Amino acid sequence: MEILGIDVGGSGIKGGIVDIQKGELITERYRIPTPKPATPEPMIEIIAAIINHFEWKGLVGCGFPAAVKDEIVKTASNIDNSWIGVNASEKIENVTGCPTHLINDVDAAGLAEMEFGAGKNHIGTIFMAAFGTGIGTAVFYNRQLIPNTELGHIPLSTHKMKAEDYAANSVREKQSLSWKEWGRRVNEYLKMIEALFWPDMIIIGGGVSKNYSDFEQYMQLETEVVPAQSRNHAGIIGAALAASVNGED
Repeated sequence: MEILGIDVGGSGIKGGIVDIQKGELITERYRIPTPKPATPEPMIEIIAAIINHFEWKGLVGCGFPAAVKDEIVKTASNIDNSWIGVNASEKIENVTGCPTHLINDVDAAGLAEMEFGAGKNHIGTIFMAAFGTGIGTAVFYNRQLIPNTELGHIPLSTHKMKAEDYAANSVREKQSLSWKEWGRRVNEYLKMIEALFWPDMIIIGGGVSKNYSDFEQYMQLETEVVPAQSRNHAGIIGAALAASVNGED
């Protein structure tokens, strides 16, 4: 079965057609920069442009940088606050004619990793942290998703700021931090997660996962830490997977 997956991020909106049995993209990933400001109308235009690029007419899965309940956006992480309260799936379908299922973006990436990647065949508590414009998180217990955790917003009392304002990959780039400096920040954040949840595995996601060997040595935790295997395709694959499951309900 093939489904179009779309991954909405703070810096780019990406899409591709996914073979959900194999957990693989069967097309090249297509990316358009996220508009500034990231308000509903221009973002939906870009999502529609991605759907049109693939000449797609069927089901669409969309990973979105927000807490999502019943297709309604509840928070605004690195997008405009005007999204809050919007039924994004309905608006996308009205513009494109394609039935659409919305899911938190890192929940989507986590689904892909649990089904096809680093979390495959693992049980217990699995924590995924995606480091990008912000820090997105996904938590699984015995392979069941606990949705909309948004644990990148936990305050770091020692630094008097949210975790993602201290350790997101965008902060590394903006402050020109070395892998050592940034890796220690990531480790500090994950140590707090470890103390709160005692996970059995931590998966590092986001585009920075491809550079894991550059900061791996600074991960000094009791928990096993591994990079996501799907890299920056995880959100697309997981969004398509979530749409397939939702379509069966």
